[in-house]
Amino acid sequence: MFGRSVALVIAVAAGLMASQAPEFAQQYRQRLGGAVDELARVIDSFNKDAASSGVDETAALAVMARNNEPLVRQQAVSMAETILRYHHLSDQQAAFAGSPPFARLVVFFQEFDRPLVESTLQSYEPAVPTTLEGVVLAGGAFLIMYGLLRFLTLFFGPFRHRRRHHHRHVVEQV
Repeated sequence: MFGRSVALVIAVAAGLMASQAPEFAQQYRQRLGGAVDELARVIDSFNKDAASSGVDETAALAVMARNNEPLVRQQAVSMAETILRYHHLSDQQAAFAGSPPFARLVVFFQEFDRPLVESTLQSYEPAVPTTLEGVVLAGGAFLIMYGLLRFLTLFFGPFRHRRRHHHRHVVEQV
């Protein structure tokens, strides 16, 4: 009886933990949207400055990269990295938008951005799963964990019973 109760509690905990995966991915997607919007604003500002100087983005980066000032050259590298990150995050955002619910978790694990994951973890707030993904993951984790624990108690239960019985028999002989 005690073993079933412990298995039930552990299985419920596993279900609750698994249900948080879609919630975490959803909070990550919100941050992703904010990051894409902000990077787009920075790149747009850079491109406007480049256009006012009569060059496009690529030419502006090349001019900066050839500059004698180390600060300007470093800014060219930083802007090029910003542009690459913007494209990576925009592609991920599009992949999320074009994916059905369960596939979004696959997209997240394949394409996540480490700085965004870290910032999402810092402010993550667990939530009760109300999406199909959350309910299915919670139920699936519960069933798997409960089944595994019940299997283990069935598997190890007879050995435990034999040891107690053997111990009692040895005590009676003494």
